[in-house]
Amino acid sequence: MVQLRPTPSVLDIAARLEEAGFEAWCVGGAIRDALLGDAPLDWDLASPARPEQVQALFGRRRTIPVGIEFGTVSVLDGAGIAHEITTFRRDVRTDGRHAVVEFGATLEEDLARRDFTINAIAYRPLTHEMRDPFGGRRDLDGRVLRAVGDAEARMREDRLRALRAIRFAARFSLTIEPATRTAIENSSPHLTRLSAERVQQELFKSMQQVPSAGAAIRLWRDSGAVRVLLPALGDISETSLATLDLLPRDAGGRAPQPQRTSNRLAALFLDVTAGEARRTLTALRFSKHETSWVSSIVERWQSLSGEMTMVLSSRAPSDAEVRRWLARLGRLHAGGFLRVATARWNASRGSPPTPGSEVPSAAAVCSLHRRMRRSQFRDPIDLGDLRIDGDDLRRLGIPTGPIYAKILHALLERVLEDPARNTPEALLTEVPGLAASLSSGTGTSAHHSTER
Repeated sequence: MVQLRPTPSVLDIAARLEEAGFEAWCVGGAIRDALLGDAPLDWDLASPARPEQVQALFGRRRTIPVGIEFGTVSVLDGAGIAHEITTFRRDVRTDGRHAVVEFGATLEEDLARRDFTINAIAYRPLTHEMRDPFGGRRDLDGRVLRAVGDAEARMREDRLRALRAIRFAARFSLTIEPATRTAIENSSPHLTRLSAERVQQELFKSMQQVPSAGAAIRLWRDSGAVRVLLPALGDISETSLATLDLLPRDAGGRAPQPQRTSNRLAALFLDVTAGEARRTLTALRFSKHETSWVSSIVERWQSLSGEMTMVLSSRAPSDAEVRRWLARLGRLHAGGFLRVATARWNASRGSPPTPGSEVPSAAAVCSLHRRMRRSQFRDPIDLGDLRIDGDDLRRLGIPTGPIYAKILHALLERVLEDPARNTPEALLTEVPGLAASLSSGTGTSAHHSTER
């Protein structure tokens, strides 16, 4: 038998409840994860104690009424970490997202209202007793995701359960049993009842938690959820899904890497316009930072990937080409872009070839990585790297105006071709000729999406 080891703080809280005459059972995801061999830190408790009794037992300073109408009170441990205690309850009615509950239920009735058998297991630390009335351990052992009781009824009670089912199945490599899968598919047309924030949270968690995120989005697609909730991705390809699978997830822990989740989100939208990506993420209430990052990576992929693919598939790019690509990517986005692009190229390499679908070799991409890393913080690639600026142009007597930007961009183009030209003397020598040609309209300059 797997040894369940709730944290000392949880054991102390459970002991306090038991001493006051209330059963204390660990429930939910922590039990599931522990039985799968993980070491969860976030343990929730269920008890017959009502919210006001929990507050009286632990005191107002240690309790937070996070969902008191649903029977949930958070209790702070000595380190200030919150642990939820929820009163045994049963549903009276539900509207497909929110339930009206009543207290006074038994543990078995409380477990019966949960979504999936793997989440309907309870463990009592005081006696080491386990309750598993719906065969959750059997389903964990068999790698099966099954709704508690009537699958259709469970989905009607809370439409979010369809998305949670998909995430759990993909995260833990579970097979969704037929009745539950049918209920998920039948629930898809009703997913519009979910708030944008709830959909965003499920999408984000899938990108963050699932080892092969493509598996989760494939289930979204095949169940009909993508067309309902993410219409811009309605025709998402297997190559896009394979790209997600090749991008690592944020393992969390003491050294979280949230950029990995952002890169996965960007990879999800590579085949739609940057504007569509931005509109979709904005509608889902993603943060401005996340939305900007994703749309920026998508924009750069769509403007640069064709050129980069063509060059890398046929020859090694010149140093000047590498610098120009970096200038268009910008230092801030270069690393993320390369990670996403590499995953996309690797995924495309495994797809059936079609005319014009050349893909760079792994060796060519690896070489580009090395060369870009060397150039990224060594070479001048944006306007801020130029050894002269607008003040220097002003001292030369050039009237202030839009021509300043044109001159500086033209100088940057010359420096990207040959970084040795980035000296004040060399640049100032070229300014009069550029000013004359640009003023007369005969000069040309390359404009880059540079970042300062």
